[in-house]
Amino acid sequence: MTTLDKKLDGIIGVINTPFTDDDKIDTDSLRNYVNHSIDCGVVGFLVTAMAAEVEKLTFNERKIIIETVIDEVAERVVVIGGASAKSANERLRNTDMLIRSGCDGVLVNIPFSTKQKFEKDLLEITELSPGLLMVQDWDFGGFGIPVEIITELYYKIEGFKSLKVEVNPAGVKYSKLIEATKGKLHIAAGWSSTQMIEALDRGVNAFMPTVLHDVHNKIYQLYRNGNRESAIKLFNQLVPILAFSHQHLDISIHFNKRLVQKQGLFSTANVREPILPFDSYHEKVAEELIDKAILLTKNLNNY
Repeated sequence: MTTLDKKLDGIIGVINTPFTDDDKIDTDSLRNYVNHSIDCGVVGFLVTAMAAEVEKLTFNERKIIIETVIDEVAERVVVIGGASAKSANERLRNTDMLIRSGCDGVLVNIPFSTKQKFEKDLLEITELSPGLLMVQDWDFGGFGIPVEIITELYYKIEGFKSLKVEVNPAGVKYSKLIEATKGKLHIAAGWSSTQMIEALDRGVNAFMPTVLHDVHNKIYQLYRNGNRESAIKLFNQLVPILAFSHQHLDISIHFNKRLVQKQGLFSTANVREPILPFDSYHEKVAEELIDKAILLTKNLNNY
């Protein structure tokens, strides 16, 4: 791996978008979140990805978020900008903006149809981005991009150094990719953090949660320091929270914003429509789990 790849081993924070009461980007809350996450031990951030309600943001709003995060990070950790969009032209425009704003690299999700088209689209991104390229292998209903094609393109495209795996099931794919690339391709676990211990056992490099970075980092460090038993014990306390929030992306956005608001990081828990509703039953369970989450963060020294 390159030096930049190695800097991304650990917990990478995926940022939700904070909104003010009048539906503007809340830059003060963004700055609070960045500093809190760095204090919790994150090694980097992924900015304006799906968790950011990115399809409901204007191009200028994406730019404001990126520039705010870059400014507050001040080169303390790595920043990966989300360049994904519905069209190739939009992806290229996003990539250009992200690199000009100072991101260390970009993440891109490109719908896979053929190897030739996929490779062409990736090469166009790397021509604009001299930094690290993280490809999002996103397929909640299947196994995603074929392993042999990922492997071929990893060795062929110089900038392609990291893969964010979000497929079903993820575990087998982690192992196949690590074996196929001899452990050289940086593997990051996204939505499948509910299998964090299994992913660590399989050799995954990084995890990309939106909240509770201190808890995730403690699990990661316990495991890496050879204390798998304590890592499992702590992870088992986190599982009920993950199980609820990972019902659906929209539910996780609702829940995570309520959690960080309770922590004093976001000024509101506002979301943008269209989004799945968060009804009174969700509210009740979320309140209970948020109290559990905050207590868990206070007791990390017990592990």
